[in-house]
Amino acid sequence: MQHWHIAIFAIMIGTAPPARAQLNPQVDKVEKTVQKVIQQSEAAIACILVSRSDAYQRVAQNGEKDYPGKLGTFDPFMLKGLGDLSEKDRILLQKKLDLADPNHLPQAFGSGVVIDRNGYILTNYHVVQDATKIFVRLPGGKGSYADIHAADPRSDLAMLKVLNAKILPLKAIPLGDADQAQRGQFIVTLANPYAAGFHDGQPSASLGILSNIRRRVMHGFKEEDRVKPLQYYSTLLQTDARLHLGSSGGALLNLQGEMIGLITALAAIQGGETPGGFAIPVNSGMRRIIDVLKRGEEIDYGFLGVGFEERPGNDQRGIMLSQVGKGTPADLDGKLKDRDVLIAVNGKPINTSDDIFVVIGTQLAGTKVRLQIVRGGQEIASEVTLGKLYVPGERIYSSTGSRPMLRGMRVDYASLVVQKPPRWFLLPAGVLVSEMQPNSPAARAGLKTGDVITRCNDRPVTSPAAFYDAMPAFGAVDLTLYQYPADGNAVKIKLK
Repeated sequence: MQHWHIAIFAIMIGTAPPARAQLNPQVDKVEKTVQKVIQQSEAAIACILVSRSDAYQRVAQNGEKDYPGKLGTFDPFMLKGLGDLSEKDRILLQKKLDLADPNHLPQAFGSGVVIDRNGYILTNYHVVQDATKIFVRLPGGKGSYADIHAADPRSDLAMLKVLNAKILPLKAIPLGDADQAQRGQFIVTLANPYAAGFHDGQPSASLGILSNIRRRVMHGFKEEDRVKPLQYYSTLLQTDARLHLGSSGGALLNLQGEMIGLITALAAIQGGETPGGFAIPVNSGMRRIIDVLKRGEEIDYGFLGVGFEERPGNDQRGIMLSQVGKGTPADLDGKLKDRDVLIAVNGKPINTSDDIFVVIGTQLAGTKVRLQIVRGGQEIASEVTLGKLYVPGERIYSSTGSRPMLRGMRVDYASLVVQKPPRWFLLPAGVLVSEMQPNSPAARAGLKTGDVITRCNDRPVTSPAAFYDAMPAFGAVDLTLYQYPADGNAVKIKLK
């Protein structure tokens, strides 16, 4: 137990260490509460064993090429079919690759939290990045291989789907609201530091307090990166509880047994031991992201399309807009102007650049947000439908991971065309053709990647959902579209 805990208990109990039966009733109550939280929650904490070996490819058990998250299981009996292996080499290879073996000593590991009894387990992106095989072990020793159902680098979140959910004692952990968390409140952490639970899945517990809220971790991030991870902004919970390597993906719990944070151990980020760590908050914004990952879909982060500058002085509220991008949602939908002062989004005060990144950064594309601005001394309300933020980096899925191919093409939000090369300076209200299959009906009709479709059979399509709703799977359809560079002239194409 850490020294500050001993000091607190000494103050509460008295100067001399008491006998067990003489514990102060208040201390005894806290202790029993902590024990109850551990007992009720530990069944939902998983030990995650990760292999990044390329040897699975040699034995033809390396998942599916088209879906990098679909890692599959490992069958040791298939090694017997490799005639070029001696019995000794086969045994050594099996020990290396068979993560289900309780005696397997993992080289990479982390923690995870069951959030759904159907086999969905939440962990960190950095825990499973570049994985070639994943095994999840739960308390009691039972486990299963798992696929990466969906993983997103910007939020550092990944959703695993165990492959044998029906035979596992899965218990989902209740989710709390980190926005209600306060500095100094007691918290309990449950995780598998150093993969200590790789034998039986038993997590380790730690008691601490919330040292601070809305912290940022900047290690490893480049200032010149245009789109930064959410941890760069003031989003994280900070705790003094010791979080060693392997704790990433564990649960940070309040004394009601609710998970208010997903641990992202600073030790895992920095590669060493640290006195304390951080957790991704479980609040309304992060729950939206978690729900999207659970559906196995790409996270479409909201895009407003403004630049801004801080306003000097402690008595100044809001941030001043300095660059309202032409053709962006802020321009076309919100009618915002340079030198407008943004003071609130959805009723939440905006006073720093971090405020707007946090609020907009956890909203999804297609969401309507309420903006309050001050222009010429007058307060004005505006409602904007967010576009999609262009986020570089590899996402991982076990299925399509996004929208389906239709007539040989896949579409996305048109707001992407003003954010990545070749950049359009006039944004038509439509959808972007993001992928195209060669020799498909769409390709033969003359469509190409980068086109912006505005109408299907004269019906406006301003979002991917509207496009898929309007686009028939079969039969002729008339499309209206713009091709780069947009010169104001629409092109008509008949798709058969």
